[in-house]
Amino acid sequence: MDEKRTREPPDAWHMTDDLHVEHGKGDPFAAAIRATRMSMLITDPRKPDNPIVFANDSFLRLTGYAREEIMGKNCRFLQGPDTDPDAIEELRKAIAEGNDISVDLLNYRKDGSSFWNALYISPVSNDKGELLFFFASQLDVTDRKQSEHRITADKERFEEAVKERTAELQAALETQTALLHEVDHRVKNNLQMISSLILMQSRTIKDEAVRNSLATMLERIEALSTVHRRLYQSKDVSQFDVSDFARDLVSDLLAASGRPQIKSKLDLEPIVVPADKATPVALIVNELITNALKHAFKDNAAPGRIGVKMSQPDGHLIIEVSDDGVGMNGANGDASFGMRLIRQLGRQLHADVEWRNSTPGTHVVIKMPNGPQSKGDAS
Repeated sequence: MDEKRTREPPDAWHMTDDLHVEHGKGDPFAAAIRATRMSMLITDPRKPDNPIVFANDSFLRLTGYAREEIMGKNCRFLQGPDTDPDAIEELRKAIAEGNDISVDLLNYRKDGSSFWNALYISPVSNDKGELLFFFASQLDVTDRKQSEHRITADKERFEEAVKERTAELQAALETQTALLHEVDHRVKNNLQMISSLILMQSRTIKDEAVRNSLATMLERIEALSTVHRRLYQSKDVSQFDVSDFARDLVSDLLAASGRPQIKSKLDLEPIVVPADKATPVALIVNELITNALKHAFKDNAAPGRIGVKMSQPDGHLIIEVSDDGVGMNGANGDASFGMRLIRQLGRQLHADVEWRNSTPGTHVVIKMPNGPQSKGDAS
């Protein structure tokens, strides 16, 4: 029997004479592959080392090789010294398992120049599921990859610059914080020295009214010293925890008064104020609590209660100090001086100050603008 009559019809994917006919003749699919500007080739995994069995002219133009130089060879001749070994291993695994794969590879032309190859490989099987060929397309994406590399390099340079600048700012902040801590420490020590001098002077004075005035001044200086002690101990010297200060102040003043029958009721939200407001706020709180202890309870043996509440419902710090004592009508001249001092400090803080008769006692409300509280401001 004639050999040509017994041979099976050629498969459109196989390297047959139909793949070499002129454009538009014979197998139209093969003609389309040859004519397209997309670089394409076909390999045969049934042959040893999965060689190339077809390559179109676009592939030859992309790589610089002649057809006779590549036919029957494995595509690995396109790889070079800088081709990513992980990408190569991913490609080998896909081919071994008969899977399709899309990967960017750094490949090399015949003249040694490199290009980025957006490679797509797809397996072709017959109706029985038998793997016949691998169809591969290549696209030169060197411009895109170079742009990506430039973007990555720019990003790395930017991140490194930000990192260096952040380190510089952190070092400057640490230096500034150390200096501020040292300033607060020295101010606290100087205030303690002033307190000692006033105390020594008061012991030589026989006039009781003068001694009382000096004692009141000592209390104010102690309040200021407490502010600077807290700032010195704080990690963040830019803000001051006024709630913690008030809690300690009430405890210290009640203990120093020697009147255990007077109790306190505290309702203090965690609130901080900027460091530049710490001193006037601390003096106001100290003045209100001291005045209540000294002037609200005429009978030293009678029980009493002092309440301190701090809240910030709408961007304003609200400080409320109340007592159940004699009320404002029973206040003497010293209390009036305290009122004038509180009003003056209130103007400094742009605060509204209101005194109310509570029947019994007095209720003072200070409302001042204060910035929003963040989660890390106070704990």
